[in-house]
Amino acid sequence: MPTHTRIRMFNTKETYPNQSLDNDLCQAVVAGNTVYVRGQIGTDFEGNLIGLGDPRAQTEQAMKNIKQLLEEAGSDMSHIVKTTTYITDPRFREPVYKEAGKWLKGVFQFLLD
Repeated sequence: MPTHTRIRMFNTKETYPNQSLDNDLCQAVVAGNTVYVRGQIGTDFEGNLIGLGDPRAQTEQAMKNIKQLLEEAGSDMSHIVKTTTYITDPRFREPVYKEAGKWLKGVFQFLLD
């Protein structure tokens, strides 16, 4: 009997055909009353990059993905406890944090930064 539920399972062989990978992964896991979400980027679930060169648009897509995954897991954005944000250029901090902040308004996260 499984102790967890996997959300949006996929295999890297199909997702990344130009690489020699063959790993079974998933976008989220529900274990008890906790949802673990895989790192999200500015790519939709069909594999399309959204907002090439636009960190705000990529953040918006990542947040849409998180919202959708949480809903599929039976949760919502208000239950987020912690997020970790990686940026590739310090100049992206403002547009990325502003966009993420729109999605996390009223969510008082526990941050260890």
